[in-house]
Amino acid sequence: MRFGVNILNFTSGTTPDTLLRWARYAEERGFHSAMISDHVAITPDVAQVYPAPFYDPFTTLAWLAGQTRRVELGTTVAILPYRHPLHTARVTANIDRFSGGRLILGVGVSWPRQEYAALGVPFHRRGAITDEYLEVITRAWREEEFSFAGEFVSFERAATGPLPVRVPPVWVGGASPAALRRAVRYGDAWHPLNQRMADLREGLAALRRAAAEAGRERPPEFAPRLPLLVTDGPIDGEDRLVGQGTLDQIRRDLDELAELGAEHVLFDTYPGSPDRFRPVEEDLAMLDRMVEQVLPRVA
Repeated sequence: MRFGVNILNFTSGTTPDTLLRWARYAEERGFHSAMISDHVAITPDVAQVYPAPFYDPFTTLAWLAGQTRRVELGTTVAILPYRHPLHTARVTANIDRFSGGRLILGVGVSWPRQEYAALGVPFHRRGAITDEYLEVITRAWREEEFSFAGEFVSFERAATGPLPVRVPPVWVGGASPAALRRAVRYGDAWHPLNQRMADLREGLAALRRAAAEAGRERPPEFAPRLPLLVTDGPIDGEDRLVGQGTLDQIRRDLDELAELGAEHVLFDTYPGSPDRFRPVEEDLAMLDRMVEQVLPRVA
């Protein structure tokens, strides 16, 4: 099982220095990936959870590609309806080139109605838009030139080269039936965010059913993102999220995820609300405890 970190690319405490510090920390401490969140317009509904300033994920990843050598870089998750798919295909292929084949494209539909409205994208069609855009992006990564006629985009003989070094793995976020079907159709991995263990078990069972119904021999890999929170005392109750509690609780969570077939686990130290924001030093200290006391003991 591989491990990664979610780089905090928003809030007033985030600067180019902290972004670079996160990426270098991930590389030096042996993590396999460093990934970044996405929003374009920080409307009031976004700001309640992810306040400005918000650094663009693709620009940031292109910069970090030149500042790192080993760690994979990616999005968790890029909100595909916000950008033309040919643009996304070109930018991601460029980043994969700059990084020597280290890009992961995590994708999702997200939830902020006000942000969708600000960008002129129909919120109620976001799932269908995402599916069509994934079709375009994955073709653009493989074909030097192609034409496409869809509901949302159409074009003749477009090229977005250079092609990527490798076809970037696609991680599909979300836990709805539509998201699971999307993961089966387009995804290399299912990337659920902030779930209880019971939810993950149910989601994996539904993912297997969706794969069987679609005729896919094997379901996508399992790559969850955990809202990491290390506490001195145990967190009890059915509502406890995976990745929260004492170090021993989190170790047991990771053992259970390994039994469920998790290939890659991403740790997100953001507490989910700006009023609980922690300095980067505290987040890295928490990850240090994981690296030193938990990860070496995981099955």
